[in-house]
Amino acid sequence: MLIIPDEKISEHLDYKKLIEALREIFQSDYTMPVRHHHFYKTPEGDDNTLILMPVWNSEYMGMKQVTVAPANASRNMPSIFAQYILSDSKTGQPLAMMNATELTSRRTACTSALASSYLSREDSENLLIVGGGSVAKHLIQAHLAVRNFKKVSVWMRNNTKMNEFVADLKNQGIVVEAVTDLEDSARNADLISSATLSKTPIIKGEWVKPGTHLDMIGSHKPDTRETDDDAIRKSSIFVDSRAGALHETGELALPIADGILTASDVRADIVELVKDIQPGRTSTDEVTLFKSAGLAIEDLAAALLVYKSYKA
Repeated sequence: MLIIPDEKISEHLDYKKLIEALREIFQSDYTMPVRHHHFYKTPEGDDNTLILMPVWNSEYMGMKQVTVAPANASRNMPSIFAQYILSDSKTGQPLAMMNATELTSRRTACTSALASSYLSREDSENLLIVGGGSVAKHLIQAHLAVRNFKKVSVWMRNNTKMNEFVADLKNQGIVVEAVTDLEDSARNADLISSATLSKTPIIKGEWVKPGTHLDMIGSHKPDTRETDDDAIRKSSIFVDSRAGALHETGELALPIADGILTASDVRADIVELVKDIQPGRTSTDEVTLFKSAGLAIEDLAAALLVYKSYKA
């Protein structure tokens, strides 16, 4: 079994290649059981989550174990840790093991970019990234792989971390600016991509102009959300999967519980978009919202890209 070094994972996960690998795997046949969510408290009283995500096709089987510990931010540690095991689905033989933290962050950002290719306006010019965690640091590169943005802005609660975040991106040759007025930036954005661990809405519907695409990533628990009811009411809703996004994320579960949204209001999932079963954006003034809960098949696409490239 190959043990793939951490530095090789990012080396083999080019954003454009990963977006296309995701597009291809969503068009293929696979089996993806409902993932296991286990919520637990630490001795300090922090609410953590353990997630187990299996998936397989005729050739490969993947299993990811994820822990989400929001309080790690105060310890200057990542909030998410993950491990991935790739196996031969016919024999069960383990093929590779790799750290899935970087894998998860990149595939999440690239799935959002893939959805954006169907849901954002082709002439979108202003991109706003909200948040500065492990996923957020890949969102700009991923979104730039499908749209030619003229302006890229980043907003975070912590100004010191935000300036460091922006400085790192600039060192990579990415033109980006830090912003302190979230409302003003949101009102001018064509695409708002939010990946925070906020428990309550930070993006208000009244800020969202016609034609905007909302990319909501951060909310992963049934009682947390990043957008308010007004944003939900004015948006055409799209998801990565109905089973996950409608029940596991407060972004949609809370509006459903309050009668603001129904499951039938979801226009399409990512597979229906990729297979051209359902249309994406249908007008320039339409506000679209993509809610990502994260899918095991996305991890398999990324893990296979790393495994095959590294093995070669």
